[in-house]
Amino acid sequence: MTAPMPLIIDTDPGVDDTFALILALLSPEVDVRAVTVTFGNVSREKTFANARRVLALAGRTDVPVAAGAVRPLVHAQGELAADWHGADGLGLRSAEFPEPGPADPRPALTLMADVLSASPEPVTIVSLGPMTNTALLLAGHPALIPRIARIVAMGGSLGTGNTRGAGEFNVYADPEAAQRVLTQPDVPVTLVPLDLTMQCLADGAWLDALAAGGPRCAALVGTVTLYREMFRERYGVDAAALHDTLAVLEAITPGTLRPKPFPVSVACTLGPARGMTEVDRRPDAPGPLVQVALDADVPAVLSETLRRLITLG
Repeated sequence: MTAPMPLIIDTDPGVDDTFALILALLSPEVDVRAVTVTFGNVSREKTFANARRVLALAGRTDVPVAAGAVRPLVHAQGELAADWHGADGLGLRSAEFPEPGPADPRPALTLMADVLSASPEPVTIVSLGPMTNTALLLAGHPALIPRIARIVAMGGSLGTGNTRGAGEFNVYADPEAAQRVLTQPDVPVTLVPLDLTMQCLADGAWLDALAAGGPRCAALVGTVTLYREMFRERYGVDAAALHDTLAVLEAITPGTLRPKPFPVSVACTLGPARGMTEVDRRPDAPGPLVQVALDADVPAVLSETLRRLITLG
């Protein structure tokens, strides 16, 4: 029997991050060695508590959770996403979750470095929020780079973004960090952009089926209420996009998505293009290649995600 793949999840919960965390924690193919937390959808103080609430909900308080970056590398964060995720980051439903589990006293970068150093095999890093912690890890611990199997990141958009027009939220929150991660040549990167995640929509029937899976599943679905209202208002569709779950599913079962290799860069200007993800489609384009996931069997992805989450009960 193949040993579970070691995983570090870097996240900013966040409603869709919550679904993704649960998905990883319940998947036997992987061993979540650490959860690290950054600023993002709401403040780092809130995302740190939320990650520990989610692990308590999943019955996995054995996984160490450490606090990371409180702000972007260079410029202040342009905006939060509390209007989508609620002021508490959990759709105004944090009181319905268990109390936060224990906090690891180590800084996030120390925990990440310790996991990489201790693992007998390379570790996959799944980035579900701003890429600040991952960028700092690459810059601050170059000797550990060979210990990273690959980075799977949810972020970016080849078309219209969802934050001030051009940028996707995770990349826009810290474009300089995303540029550092996406343009380095040493670690393979798979990028899961809005172009695909906006096709993977959990509709009312999907959410109802999950809620019927048990009280913990119902608590998970409860976080989506506000997000679903905002999605309907902006896009005219009664559904919720499960952005981060696609990145986790690809990390758990490599090959679930159908990526194409392109050089990718991020606009780090201070103008209206800030945070734009730029893909060079020329066949001879120079630079490190990022596997950009633009296609998948969407019904199969939704079905498999639902199947796995229902095991939460």
